[in-house]
Amino acid sequence: MFASRGVLVLGLLLLSAIGGRSESIPCKLRDASHGKVCVCTADYCDYLENPVLTDENEWYLISSSKQGLRFSTTSDKFGTEKKVTVQDYVEQVPEAANETIVSRLLDDVVASAFTLESRESSITRSVTLRLDRTKTHQKMVGFGGSYTGSVTYLVDNFKKSELGDHLYKSYYAEQGLGFNLMRVPIGGCDFDLEPWSYAEEEGNTLLSDMDELDERDVARVAQIRRLVEVSGVKNLLVKGTAWSAPPWMKTNNRWTGFGRLKKQYYQIWADYHLRWLKLMEDNGIPIWAISTGNEPLNGIFFMFFVKFMSMGWTPQTQAVFLNDYLGPAIRNSEFKDIILFGNDDQRFTFPTWFKMMNRTRPNSIDYLDGLAVHWYWDEIFGSSFIEQTTEYAPDKILIVSESCIGDKPWQAAAPLLGSWERAEKYARDYLLNLKLGFHGWIDWNICLDEGGGPNYVDNMWMPQSLSILQEFYKQPMFYAMGHFSKLVPEGSVRIDAVPSNVNLDSVAFLRPDNKIAAVLFNSGRADLDITLVDSVRGQFVVNVPAKSIHTLLYS
Repeated sequence: MFASRGVLVLGLLLLSAIGGRSESIPCKLRDASHGKVCVCTADYCDYLENPVLTDENEWYLISSSKQGLRFSTTSDKFGTEKKVTVQDYVEQVPEAANETIVSRLLDDVVASAFTLESRESSITRSVTLRLDRTKTHQKMVGFGGSYTGSVTYLVDNFKKSELGDHLYKSYYAEQGLGFNLMRVPIGGCDFDLEPWSYAEEEGNTLLSDMDELDERDVARVAQIRRLVEVSGVKNLLVKGTAWSAPPWMKTNNRWTGFGRLKKQYYQIWADYHLRWLKLMEDNGIPIWAISTGNEPLNGIFFMFFVKFMSMGWTPQTQAVFLNDYLGPAIRNSEFKDIILFGNDDQRFTFPTWFKMMNRTRPNSIDYLDGLAVHWYWDEIFGSSFIEQTTEYAPDKILIVSESCIGDKPWQAAAPLLGSWERAEKYARDYLLNLKLGFHGWIDWNICLDEGGGPNYVDNMWMPQSLSILQEFYKQPMFYAMGHFSKLVPEGSVRIDAVPSNVNLDSVAFLRPDNKIAAVLFNSGRADLDITLVDSVRGQFVVNVPAKSIHTLLYS
């Protein structure tokens, strides 16, 4: 079995300097239990150099498909009458040395009898997609993944250090997915080898051990600094979140269960966050944002199901903590400009949570710059929860701060190696949330082991990448994420992208360099002719295969 919280194993990046530029290297495909994966080792991994447009009429398309395309490239120009076809992946079958005419004829008969294509797969549908760069929406903050204790442990145990470097480049280098966001726990989380925090000693109200990094953070910080160095990420935005205070500060004196922060420790817990911010900055990891705490309802309603670190808040108690303690502590400190996110929980809490906070402490959410949501119940609770939230609090940064697959009873809580269906699930939710106005997306663990861990409560999930210490397997989910992140840098602005029918789902952006990036998702079982019409550039026609996703770039 392979792992499950995010999108499966990251392929490593092999960066070859040729005249100062990096060389694109194709995916090394391998058949797996549920489809195809790309295999990466310390010596080889696929990588795609970002396109350079040499003509104002040129367009460039990056394509992935269920059949086996992985960041394949096609280019042409606006204004040409010919239809450009993206060829799908075709399995190469070596000819047998002793093949005869008779055996070949027999093979053809067998193939026609047992591999007939369905009628639908031979149909080509069509759609017109109109992009209007004059109609603008939200400005993007970016995309990223999470660096947990489990990730730290796995990277520390790689057989070759080059593997870790390739992992970092695959996610955060321009030649990789171009990530710029990162979520890290403040102390421990569910994906650690054990629950932990700073100031664990009973009654340590002076937080005396927070002058130095805990040994678990020593390793994590060193790895993140290495990530910045080798990936070349220009503006890494790190968001910190606490899962739990030390048990002695809580009503139940436990890491988990029905437990809340004792009122007498509200100020100490606010100071704890300030000390952590200072500690990280002094060790070379400046923090961009923190939140009010991970999944506050876990310690109030879901304690029978949640066995990992958690701490309960109600909207009322969180309003008091934010308005009277954390908010003033942050805004009156040297970290006054840090971004504060609220909630960090499921969509079904929006916007009621924030309305109840304001009823307890009027205007308490004014301390919040952003609202963070976890994606796990998006299929059950519709987009109206987000639409009502943006009406109630229109000026907040909206991000998905955690996502992975395997949390539901009806889902396999482990990696499904090569699953294109899980990649499509990611793509649909990205498209939906971006069109709802979200400014960013942070996935869960960037890498897990073949069992979906390790962690101390056997809480297994599906990651973007899977590690067996000597290889990485890039899941289709990895590429699905990359089709959104790779060519949509921080500062890009969403523009109108309106398809003429349901055969295509799409979202488009005007980048800071005034180029257009658009994601085109054909989830149907038929090929699709896309006539793209741009309000400035003109139009062209491209045929894309069934079950495929693409990123388009043009001037």
